[in-house]
Amino acid sequence: MAADKFEASLKKLEEVVRKLEGGSLALDDSIKAFEEGVKHAAFCAKKLDEAERKVEMLIKQRDGSFRREPFGAGDDDDD
Repeated sequence: MAADKFEASLKKLEEVVRKLEGGSLALDDSIKAFEEGVKHAAFCAKKLDEAERKVEMLIKQRDGSFRREPFGAGDDDDD
């Protein structure tokens, strides 16, 4: 069910972006749309962060066994 909320929020965010990019909104309407977009963007970012924390990678050991490691834990390239 949370995925449905994420998808719905992402779709609304995309609609807000289209409206803002269209350039036909009055200033007050643009501000309201922007505020709505920020809320949807924050919600989507939160859900993506939660999902990333749940993802685990299985790392194969030399002896053939596997160990679990949090996603990105072995990733040292912070460019």
